[in-house]
Amino acid sequence: MIRWLRGPHDPLPEPARGGPGGEVPGLVAAGGELTPARLDEAYRKGIFPWFSEGQPILWWSPDPRMVLLPTEFNLARSLRKSIRRFLATPGATIRIDSATRRVITSCATVARDGETGTWIVAEMIDAYAAWHALGRVHSFETWIDGELAGGLYGVAIGRMFFGESMFARRTDASKIALAALVAFCRAHAIETIDCQQKTPHLASLGGREIARGEFQRRLHDALAMSDVADWSYDLRLWEELGLGVPAGAFPPAPEDSRP
Repeated sequence: MIRWLRGPHDPLPEPARGGPGGEVPGLVAAGGELTPARLDEAYRKGIFPWFSEGQPILWWSPDPRMVLLPTEFNLARSLRKSIRRFLATPGATIRIDSATRRVITSCATVARDGETGTWIVAEMIDAYAAWHALGRVHSFETWIDGELAGGLYGVAIGRMFFGESMFARRTDASKIALAALVAFCRAHAIETIDCQQKTPHLASLGGREIARGEFQRRLHDALAMSDVADWSYDLRLWEELGLGVPAGAFPPAPEDSRP
């Protein structure tokens, strides 16, 4: 039986209660509320919310689990060229956390691979924006000509990054943001990026499935480490991917003041 959460003090079950053999593989609980406190409890247990409009909140811990290990990131030649062009373009820059709510909203509304992020309902947007205000949710943003061209957002606890969603309005803009995240993770000893569920797109970038037990071990080790203190972008991060900063590289444009 799936556990129903009756109130804010009703704890989520341990992930081992979901997965293959259950009524719905990977589904561990339903109901409750989306608050920073509940989300913090969930992510520390390896559980995340995923539901559509009109459904109760559904809490998941799939087995196997899709991850992207920063050391295994597949920087294809075409993407390497795109990043080099991006770094040499006046007014193009990566920003971290300058427009996080806009990134989340864009992930919910901008088409990608023939789909839209319909699971990022209004309740999810409000919840993760509130969690961002507390320092747990971060966005990596690709800016070109003063416009938000693409990006991604996710959750950081200890030394693990839980990727949530990404979007692009220009070719490779989301991939460039992901590459920036990978470089950041390498520089800050973040060994695992949680991708939740397998997609061909993530697999092409080096993501792979691991058993839930291995994921939980990685999570346990990551939570034992201190949080990353400095979430700022530096052009030198690209050296983590073997990409030198071009001579005369343009400095980051002034940050957008819009929420």
